[in-house]
Amino acid sequence: MKNIKDLDIKGKKLLIRVDFNVPLDEHGNITEDTRIRGVLPTINHALDEGAKIVICSHLGRPKGQRQEKFSMAPAAKRLSRLIDKEVKLAPDCIGAEVKALVDAMQPGDVLMLENLRFHKEEQENDEEFSRKLAEMGEIYINDAFAVAHRAHASVVGVTKFFEQCGAGFLLQKEMDYFDRSVGNPSRPLVAIIGGAKVSSKLGALRNLMDRVDKMLIGGAMANTFLKAMGYEMGQSKVEDDLLDTARELMLKAKEQGVKLYLPVDCIVADNFDARAETLRTTVQEVPKNWMILDIGPASTTLFTEAIENARTIIWNGPMGAFEMDAFSRGTMHLVHRVAASHALTIIGGGDTDVAVHRAGEADNISYMSTGGGAFLMLMEGKTLPGVAALENH
Repeated sequence: MKNIKDLDIKGKKLLIRVDFNVPLDEHGNITEDTRIRGVLPTINHALDEGAKIVICSHLGRPKGQRQEKFSMAPAAKRLSRLIDKEVKLAPDCIGAEVKALVDAMQPGDVLMLENLRFHKEEQENDEEFSRKLAEMGEIYINDAFAVAHRAHASVVGVTKFFEQCGAGFLLQKEMDYFDRSVGNPSRPLVAIIGGAKVSSKLGALRNLMDRVDKMLIGGAMANTFLKAMGYEMGQSKVEDDLLDTARELMLKAKEQGVKLYLPVDCIVADNFDARAETLRTTVQEVPKNWMILDIGPASTTLFTEAIENARTIIWNGPMGAFEMDAFSRGTMHLVHRVAASHALTIIGGGDTDVAVHRAGEADNISYMSTGGGAFLMLMEGKTLPGVAALENH
């Protein structure tokens, strides 16, 4: 896969696909701009080379309709501030009016196209829409890892209409770190998998079982494994249709010599509420009408000791309902221990990313992925359509 450094971009029109799907408050102000800052190396390199930069992204879920609350205007404004340069916002992402703005660009100009998902054809990977989008550049650069798992027009279809395509620095970095953590890791390799559902991470669990030395399972998904072992889970979230699958995974771990760790104690509550009555109990003694909402202190100690000698740690999914203070201890303690580790540490986007920032440990993690869904697809051992489109070019 070529990246932007391998291409001669001097004075050329670059169509750069980024992921500026950033959170906004009720007034349309950006509340967190990590994704915008993530592509600054690519944009600054293009500016240094005197390229004409055309940026495209989606924001929110406008469902193929033009909705002003999903305009790229706040992103254009924030990027303008970050690069200390005017970033014009086009009225659309395709069409004669936009093409005229692109054609009038001078080296070093930056233009942001309006939300790609104002057109339903974007998510349909429509060929005609891809062709119209490709008219906005001479070279295509994909720096949107967070949507690289989507076979959309701006990610896959558009590459057919360019002679030259490459990855931006962020996409390249994501792929390099993933290879270092799963493809060719320093061992022992430890995977920490949490979150709500086994079903959403089944492919990842199966694939990682062939690669890791240790696996720690927490969050509500651990309940399914514990019930499969014969423990009563009270009112806890359990996927009863996956009990056999959980047993199969535990057997696979045993056969392959993978050390599998599950919680031994937990924090339970009488209902899913921040003000609920709570209790610490072993996993064998969950009260009938209570639910598990966090791992307990003994589990935290067990998990901490399990990662002690790790050389590589990959983590996706929290250990409990950490958004509520009463059920945040397990996740937060583990964040601090992972951050203090001497291992290469990779955080796989989503809720885990939020937990790391909340704990103030973002600077102490080796790499935090910008894409939860794309990261999970890589963990499943699958090829990302956006990456395949670049590799096959």
